Amino acid sequence: MTTAISRRDRRISPVFLGLFAIMVVSAWAVWTEYSASPGFAVFLFVVSGWVVSLCLHEYAHARTALHGGDLSIGAKGYLTLNPLKYTHVALSIVLPVIFVIMGGIGLPGGAVFIERHRIQGRWKHSVISAAGPLTNVLFAAALTAPFWLGATDQVPELFRYALAFLALLQVTAAILNFLPVPGLDGYGVIEPWLSYRIRRQVEPYAPFGLLAVFGILWIPEVNQAFFNAVDALMRALGVTEWDTYWGQEFFRFWQGEPDIAEFRS
Repeated sequence: MTTAISRRDRRISPVFLGLFAIMVVSAWAVWTEYSASPGFAVFLFVVSGWVVSLCLHEYAHARTALHGGDLSIGAKGYLTLNPLKYTHVALSIVLPVIFVIMGGIGLPGGAVFIERHRIQGRWKHSVISAAGPLTNVLFAAALTAPFWLGATDQVPELFRYALAFLALLQVTAAILNFLPVPGLDGYGVIEPWLSYRIRRQVEPYAPFGLLAVFGILWIPEVNQAFFNAVDALMRALGVTEWDTYWGQEFFRFWQGEPDIAEFRS
């Protein structure tokens, strides 16, 4: 089924390779503290790592769609991991980065256009929708490996904080994406199993689902419950609120370098 996809359509984009290189170099700068501004190094590492995870999220959707029967995925450039090929670059890349900078929350966004009529079988449609947020889950598991493996003693403190904050973004993105709200991947998982009548009734609200979720998150009680759930998951992965808090504080380098020693004394 995938033999119709040319090598050019599958070649990894220089744009993605550049983003990945920034992530690796900034990770090294954070690990070694080889930077005049540790906070700026953390910022670069977290933002580049977050964008890389967004690209992998969308790639997972595209790849599973390809195997599900949508051969148009290759011609659209989705298999190259190039974020500039997405249908809504602002929604899928720019806005998520802005939300990370403003509030430290992983914003899910839709980007790849899948021709669903080419795909037969409800399970295939559900797997395609689930593939994206499952990528965030795997990314979070990899980032928190030093924590749940008990190997943080071998990790520099600043790098530990940066890993914790980036992992927090992955967890929030996964939770939000899996919500069964129209327009989000969670609804895409259950949509094939709903009746035609219900799907037609819900369809007009899909463009507003994400806005509704973030509007509800502004309610203090809902916001607190959401982040309590996030903190509980992070603790289950061995990451403390101390780690995520200082990761975000260093990330906001424009506010000045945080003084951890003051809080320890």
